[in-house]
Amino acid sequence: MDDALNGDGFDDEELSGEFSGDGLGDGGPDGGETTALEEELRQAAAVLDPMPPELLQIAVDAYALHDLEARVAELTFDSLVDALPVRGVTDAPRMLTFTAGEVTVDVEVTAEGLLGQLLPPGPAGVEVLSGPQPGTPVTVDEMGRFTADRPPSGPFALRLRTGSDVITTEWLRA
Repeated sequence: MDDALNGDGFDDEELSGEFSGDGLGDGGPDGGETTALEEELRQAAAVLDPMPPELLQIAVDAYALHDLEARVAELTFDSLVDALPVRGVTDAPRMLTFTAGEVTVDVEVTAEGLLGQLLPPGPAGVEVLSGPQPGTPVTVDEMGRFTADRPPSGPFALRLRTGSDVITTEWLRA
């Protein structure tokens, strides 16, 4: 591998011509050398800078969350963007509202965790999705209220199961 990267088989004129616009994007001047070089660089990157297992797990989990039957709840209100600042308040909780059809989810994100309410109230299952860990289920009372004791660290989303419907909120950073 070092021989190929040191120029064995490639001279400076070939490389400079390849990246100066002569063949960039069309496989190089001969169509084959660039493909071989790209493959060799991919292999070198896989050895020298492999994908972290956590990132691979996040990608697998994100794909596993893809559910063709799930509806995506649209973010219709975010206090970081839509609310007017209140003078003297420095650590206001973040208020979020998601909507999917007739279902509305109001969420308050604080340093202590999440508080939320599902409207219209009814039997539902709620999971807090966050990073590579599996979703954390939270209980929903008869009024549609739920709490999560820990604030999400990093991106998070909610998955709601109401009867036969599955609703997933947009992913947001806490």
